[in-house]
Parts: sequence; C-alpha cells; structure tokens
Amino acid sequence: MLKILIIVGARPNFMKAAPICAEMRRRPDEFDVKIVHTGQHYDTAMSAGFFKDLGLPEPDHNLGVGSGTHTEQTARIMLAFEPVVISEKPDWVVVVGDVNSTVASALVASKLGVKVAHVEAGLRSFDRTMPEEINRILTDSISDMLLTTEESGNENLRHEGISPEKIKFVGNVMIDSLVQNLERAKQSDVLGGLGLGSQEFAVLTLHRPSNVDTREKLEPLVQAFNDISERLPIIFPVHPRTRAKLDEFSIDTSRLRLVEPLGYLDFLALYSQARFVMTDSGGLQEETTYLGIPCLTIRENTERPMTIEVGTNQLVKDPIGLKRAASNLLDSAAGHTPKSIPPLWDGKAAGRICDELANAS
Repeated sequence: MLKILIIVGARPNFMKAAPICAEMRRRPDEFDVKIVHTGQHYDTAMSAGFFKDLGLPEPDHNLGVGSGTHTEQTARIMLAFEPVVISEKPDWVVVVGDVNSTVASALVASKLGVKVAHVEAGLRSFDRTMPEEINRILTDSISDMLLTTEESGNENLRHEGISPEKIKFVGNVMIDSLVQNLERAKQSDVLGGLGLGSQEFAVLTLHRPSNVDTREKLEPLVQAFNDISERLPIIFPVHPRTRAKLDEFSIDTSRLRLVEPLGYLDFLALYSQARFVMTDSGGLQEETTYLGIPCLTIRENTERPMTIEVGTNQLVKDPIGLKRAASNLLDSAAGHTPKSIPPLWDGKAAGRICDELANAS
C-alpha cells in the first residue's frame, strides 16, 4: 500500500484534488491517502464551502498559513509542511496546479527525499512575470512524475529536457469534477435567486494582480464591463483581492451585479447557463471549453492553448478588444456550441493518475 499526501491550498486545487482523493479511497488496498490543506485560501467563501460541495473530507492536516506576500506565504508553507512530511513518511507527495502551495510543498518533499507527482504539469504561458509560471517551472523541474493535461504540456516538458519516462499524459482531472457534479449543480437555485433565465447574462471573474492591482489597469476594464452591461447583465462574483482594490480606487461598479464568491456547485450552475464568460482564470478556460461556452480570457497569454485551438476561448488583451469580442458574441446567435473536446478530457483522469502512481511504485 502506498501512503500519499495530497496538497491543497487554493480554490483551483480543490477541484483537481477531490476526484483523485475519491478514487484513492475507492482503492484502499492500494492507497492510504491524507489531505494537507496549507490554508493559502483560508476563509469560508474561498475554502470551506468548496470542501463541502466537492465531497472532500476534512483535511488531515491544516497548516493555517494565511495570506502574505508570495515569499512570506511560500516560506511559511515550507516551514509548516516539513514536520508533517517527517512524521507521516509518505511514499508520494501529490501536488496540483501552480499556486504557492504547489511549489512550496514540492520543494519540501524533494529536499526530504520523498517522491513528488505534479498534477497539471507542463503548462506554460512563457511569461515569467506571472508568479504561477515560476511555480510551474520550478515544480516540474523537481518532480518525479509529471501528469499532463494536454499535448502542449508534453511538448514543453520534453523541450525542457525532462526525461520522457517521467511524463504521463493522463488528461484533465478538473473535468472529472465537472462531469461528476453537473447534475448536482442543476439543483442549485442561484439563477432563481438572481432573477435570471438561461443565457440572459454574462459571468465575470477577475483576480490576477496584472489586472486588478493598479487603477490604470482596473478602471478601464471596469468601464468596458459597464459598457458591455448595457446590452447584457453581468454577474460578477468578486474575489476578496479584487473587491479590496475596487474599494481602494473608488471605482464605479454600479452597472454590474456584484455578488459574494460562490461555492463550487452554485458557481457551476451560474456559468454553465451564461451567454458567455469573461475571466482571467486558468481553470475556467478549461471548464467552458468542455461545456462549449464562449470564453473571453482577459490576459496577454494562456498556458492552456488547447482551449483556443478547439475554438471556445479567445484572448483579449485590452478593454477595446474586450468590448469588440463581447459585441461580436452578442451579435451572433445565442446558444452554446460544443466544439471537439480535447483528448482525455473525459471525466476519468483520476483513475489514470492512480494507475500511474500504483505502477510506478
């Protein structure tokens, strides 16, 4: 039996870890799995509600590191995680995604001689001003197993000199959570509570420092959203970081419908019925791709090129491009238009991940 520590710290981690944890618990003769929550996202809206919605058990270890600069947070996670690894003596530490918890936990495990498996390995934006890009590169360089979601990840890792034996193309485990919870999400009354019907609105999420940390970037974007909202209501679940900046800069959001961060099921129910989505998130690009929902990604680049190749996702780099792209969508016939689903985005990635871990040990 393999002893596994799965590390989670922020909302995107929870959707990826939940199917893996559930699959391991269905195979008790092969895996003894424990969850370590670093506490990178620590409030109820950003953490506890997702555990409940996704059926994740209570963490076996909660490190409670809280917020801080990237350096502070990474250092606190490392200091708190090291004694957990020493006491638990796992065979593998499984890290997911690209947040500070990912790289910090991988560094600790590697220094202690514990094997590291990185779920969602190989994704690259080729923009090192993004903290996540640094986390991705460092984590991949020290991982013993690199579990990839799309062919671009495999190509990137090979180009960086990673041994082909370490690279395992398993598909996208975030889609496992989506597939498993679509029917449950239909029980949500989030649309009714907002007085909305299907495709009568757009959904907006925004949280990246490059978009929200300065008035010069944030205010023109909000003005563009305000202009778009003249044709279609925009529902904006506001990340705490973004809300603080909106307040600090006294930016007018009166034409947008701001709501508190939503749990996984309510948010899935909301965006799956949207006319289109505007976001700077990574995972939402993938989820909308699977569902065939038009997505406007407010970034200079994406580490998930497959979402653009299949036709559901567009990069918009400035407010003018954003308004133009939104107008084109509004002028087109309403309705979601599913494209080809990327290979192995089939809801079964967690099983393949567990098979790879079992076969490698």
